[in-house]
Amino acid sequence: MPVERYHEMVQSGALGADDRIELLEGVLVEKMSKNPPHVFAAKVLTRLLNAMVPQGWHVTSQDPVTLADSEPEPDLMVVRGDAKEYVNRHPHGNEIGLVVEVADSSLRRDQGIKKRIYARAGIPVYWLIDLSSRTAEVYTGPQGSDYAVRQVLEPSQELLFSLDGEMLGRVALSQILPP
Repeated sequence: MPVERYHEMVQSGALGADDRIELLEGVLVEKMSKNPPHVFAAKVLTRLLNAMVPQGWHVTSQDPVTLADSEPEPDLMVVRGDAKEYVNRHPHGNEIGLVVEVADSSLRRDQGIKKRIYARAGIPVYWLIDLSSRTAEVYTGPQGSDYAVRQVLEPSQELLFSLDGEMLGRVALSQILPP
């Protein structure tokens, strides 16, 4: 299904806010449920990123990004510009500096189709917080349908937060992971 048709379904009411659906590579896919550890990790990371994000960027949570054949709703994104710029549309891949997925039951999807979608869109950094293994996968250098670099971080390590090549801060993985 083309992204335009998906938008028509949303605008017509055929798909509503209660429908836990996202468009991934032209296919309507049911979104995974979130358990309390997932919610905890996303909320903590949102708070930490909001404290570091510079003027000209903002953090969104559970919001869509419109891409060529998909409209995923990542757990978090750092988006270029002010939220007012997106009153009439969702951001596109070239307006995203960081995308984050928190995985528990969604790990295969986040390591597969979602990573492929984000790389194809040219999103420069993808963080995958894996609650089951208590690790983070950091993907950088999008090239085609994959990322050139994959780094796995342990709970004692830090995620480096940068936008447009400028280091803005560090996030201890241990802060994000539920106790």
